[in-house]
Amino acid sequence: MAYVRIWVHLVFGTKSRVPFLTRDIKDKVISHIIDNARNKEIFIDCINGSIDHLHCLISLGTEQNIAKVINLIKGESSYWINKNKITSSKFEWADEYYAVSVSESQLIVVRKYIRTQEDHHKKKSFVDEHTEFIKKYKFNSK
Repeated sequence: MAYVRIWVHLVFGTKSRVPFLTRDIKDKVISHIIDNARNKEIFIDCINGSIDHLHCLISLGTEQNIAKVINLIKGESSYWINKNKITSSKFEWADEYYAVSVSESQLIVVRKYIRTQEDHHKKKSFVDEHTEFIKKYKFNSK
């Protein structure tokens, strides 16, 4: 039996940063994502977010890759949100997402960061944080 432990921090937002994820809606969506992930054998260690995006810490299985996992999470959850009329208008996730590997030695730090998203974004918006990240690491935002 193979032993694989690949930790990935995923971040994905609502299309056009529409603030759909109010507390009640966010809690329902997170609960559904956790249940759906379990059914698809996607291991979510922790998940949380803000009004327009979510963060997930996942551990990839031997047959999984980032693109497949994110598509399963985003695609099924947006379908479920719209089917059950969780939001007042059509819900969509943005096409883009952020994924970065996480060292086992940094799991506690990343878990804390994910769990404290609401407090974190009271100090700095997601857009400001994203802009700083792009500038710091000189990424092309396309």
